[in-house]
Amino acid sequence: MSAPAILTTTVGSYPVPDWLAALPSAQALEDATRTVFALQRQAGIDLPVDGELYRFDPDHPDTNGMIEFFVHRLGGMDPRVGRAQTAAFRARHEMAFRSRPAAVVRGPVTEGVLNLPEDCARAARVAGGPFKFTLTSPYMLARTLLDEHYHDFEALHDALAEALAAQAAALDCACVQVDEANVPGNPADAPLAARGINRVLDAARGEKAVHFCFGNYGGQTIQKGGWAALTDFLNSLRADHLVLELAHRPEADLDALRELEARVGVGIGVVDIKVNHIESAEEIARRIERAERRLGAGRVKYVHPDCGFWMLKRSIADRKIEALARGRDLYLGR
Repeated sequence: MSAPAILTTTVGSYPVPDWLAALPSAQALEDATRTVFALQRQAGIDLPVDGELYRFDPDHPDTNGMIEFFVHRLGGMDPRVGRAQTAAFRARHEMAFRSRPAAVVRGPVTEGVLNLPEDCARAARVAGGPFKFTLTSPYMLARTLLDEHYHDFEALHDALAEALAAQAAALDCACVQVDEANVPGNPADAPLAARGINRVLDAARGEKAVHFCFGNYGGQTIQKGGWAALTDFLNSLRADHLVLELAHRPEADLDALRELEARVGVGIGVVDIKVNHIESAEEIARRIERAERRLGAGRVKYVHPDCGFWMLKRSIADRKIEALARGRDLYLGR
């Protein structure tokens, strides 16, 4: 059977199963990852993800610990944060939604003990077919850190990009996705963010994607703005397709995406992960139809949720995944 004209994918995180949280082990993690892949494939997801279960940290319930997973493993980082460092970080108004830095940069950034290729290999063992692997962008990581080594944000950012690019070069998967949720609210930094993201994308093999959203901090949007201010930035990325938050965004955001170059595949969010409402297949189909009507036939390459599912109950996430595939099939008449 030929591939559908519009493919389904998920974005990244999946709710940690209770049984994994209660009795974690390497074997249980692999079994849980197998379950996450299986439920996506059974629902009809064309390009599933591993669920990022190993990145969850109960000490960071607002953000699921994704940032800390990366920075605490990179070299040059100190997760110990004292009074003075906390006060210095809180003085940075652009990060007011975080009360503490994810780490303090004490020395040159290196790969440290981060081993994304090993995480990717674990996913490959149980994926049951092609899959997508995710990593956080250099810009987003840099924003969460207190720099006491470089004393220069661009230098810190570029060092993070080099470390992540080295990791990305060894990832063996169908698609590598870079995640960025900070620059949509800071468009002035778009050229710098693009430089780091492209460094990682250029190192990766296979299909390349970039996911953008306006934040998912405790289930809330934290970045203001819209896609209109970011179209030049999006066009500068050397990605095969974009994975964009759109399910609950204003109508004007879709219109802004008409400015995307034809070479850039458009992925549109059609499932709202910030609410428990389960979209019907008809709702999903209408959202796809609206996007194709505004962007042009054939421009939508992927449909997906707005962001990861980590904050939802599994019963909600699973039904939203099923609705995504059913709605795509309904729209295509499959």
